Amino acid sequence: MRTAAVVGTGLIGTSVALALARREVGVHLLDVDESAARTAAALGAGTVGPPAAPVDIAVLAVPPGCVGEVLAAQQAKGLARSYTDVASVKAGPEQDALKLADPSCYIGGHPMAGRELSGPLAASATLFEGRSWVLTPTGATGTDTLNRALEVVALCAAVPVVMESCAHDRAVALVSHTPHLVAALMAARLEHMSDDASHLAGQGLRDVTRIAGGDPRLWGDILDGNAGAVADVLEALAVDLGTAVAALRGLAGDDADARAEGMVRVSDLLDRGRRGRGRVAGKHGQKPTRCTPVHVLIGDQAGELARLLATVADLDVNVEEVSIDHSPAERSGLVELVVEASAAVRMARRLTEFGWEVQRPQPRADPTPQAVVPPPKAGAERRRVPLVTGTA
Repeated sequence: MRTAAVVGTGLIGTSVALALARREVGVHLLDVDESAARTAAALGAGTVGPPAAPVDIAVLAVPPGCVGEVLAAQQAKGLARSYTDVASVKAGPEQDALKLADPSCYIGGHPMAGRELSGPLAASATLFEGRSWVLTPTGATGTDTLNRALEVVALCAAVPVVMESCAHDRAVALVSHTPHLVAALMAARLEHMSDDASHLAGQGLRDVTRIAGGDPRLWGDILDGNAGAVADVLEALAVDLGTAVAALRGLAGDDADARAEGMVRVSDLLDRGRRGRGRVAGKHGQKPTRCTPVHVLIGDQAGELARLLATVADLDVNVEEVSIDHSPAERSGLVELVVEASAAVRMARRLTEFGWEVQRPQPRADPTPQAVVPPPKAGAERRRVPLVTGTA
């Protein structure tokens, strides 16, 4: 592949352009917002403006509801020999593409990567490395178009996954679109929280609500394009929420039977959640390995995290995940380095030798069912922990 065009220079479009340009593909950048295209060009993503002759492939990085219109307009201009898109909904754009004068030149696409940030300045040439990239060819898709799309995926160091468009939309409703909506619903509960509650917020809350920071306009378009499939998942979730509410009401009361039943239901929901979490694939789609987090205390000054990661790199230990939780009261942070359980103790010992303050590694919970503490027997006294206020 020698030439490509990217229509839409937001996070995903600019990231695609950066990845292609890094592999010496001549990329032309098009955007109704010329300032965004110029920003992408300044980052090294390509040159602003249409090509003099048709490029090998055009990547349409526009919202799902705009794909059909943009695709028809660019095909009429003869922008490219083949076209693909990166929208997170596939059935609607596919239906629009089949109405084209030449549907053989189009194939749907969706790289399963992104960030809660938006715009070209958030882009990265490595955003897609090792990530799944769905392609949804139709019966009309030509072989040349399929091969060009596969080459784009390869140049972006992603992993191609071929699916039917409707199967894709059902899958992403479960693993992407509904989780985003649920994160937004949880974050909405925080809109008017007290300062006291805000000061108690930790990494768990940030993990749950992180993706709620996405662009509401873009996500509104995504949910509009996949509304039925998302509603199906949300409806099933609502049943579990109703069960959880009823169970917790039982636990909050004084009726021993209701409390016993409530504990059984809550335990079942938590157990199902742990088993479901265990189904999420690890890196590169592999089965998750048993991992252990190693916690390291670092100072809150410039370069401290980089210094820690440089030390870790010298230990020859594969780190699965990295996160940092800042202390609200101290100028420090707690870095969590998730590694294979067999390497955790050795890594902790070596970091300590290098002068880092390391907490004792604790294995993550195994996804297999565990015994549940039974509820109190009928007539047993309910112990309440008093709330202590003031200072010592």
